[in-house]
Amino acid sequence: MRRELGDRPVLAPDRPSTGDLARELAALRAAVDETGRLGVAMPAPVVFGGVSGGATLGLAALAAGVPLAAAVLHEPAVGSLLPGLLAPVAAAFESGGVAGFGRTLYGERWRPSDAPADQGAVARDLAMFLRFEPAAPGPTPGPVIVTVGERSPDVRHRAAELLRRELGVTVRVLAGCGHAAHLEAPAEFAARLLDAAGSLDLKDLKDLTDRTDGLR
Repeated sequence: MRRELGDRPVLAPDRPSTGDLARELAALRAAVDETGRLGVAMPAPVVFGGVSGGATLGLAALAAGVPLAAAVLHEPAVGSLLPGLLAPVAAAFESGGVAGFGRTLYGERWRPSDAPADQGAVARDLAMFLRFEPAAPGPTPGPVIVTVGERSPDVRHRAAELLRRELGVTVRVLAGCGHAAHLEAPAEFAARLLDAAGSLDLKDLKDLTDRTDGLR
């Protein structure tokens, strides 16, 4: 994914995987605040990209007012909008541990080496995402786009449509992939991030800077 984004500054922070959404969002906000270490102006306009759990955190961050300029979120959780969406992966984790979870969620491209070194992180994250309830994103200068894989099952497409209807996000189908966009279609996902970044208006970015200064 980094290669596909060229020479743009990219931050990929390691999440603490505490299992507590408030603490995860605090860590994400801190990472956004530290983007100046990449050599860009502070506070930097951050375009957020996330897949699966990362997308869910992005959706929560937008609702919580983390200063993001735009976001591309691939197949986040949707909570009670579509009960049972995560039931198959929860069952796979219960019966097959981390390996069963990874294969069920991400498919054949996933490898055990893709799992976090802290095996307990998967259990904590899964419990947190099973409790997640989506809320409408706050205002952003750029687009908030939820993507769904062209090859994903119908239930994922229904989930994306529910987010469009209930939260007002834009939905786009990502070609050539299912849930594992980062493994199956990194170039396509990166292109969506670059499109979102390219849509940002300089005036809007100044407005974002002004609002962000008030958070410090």
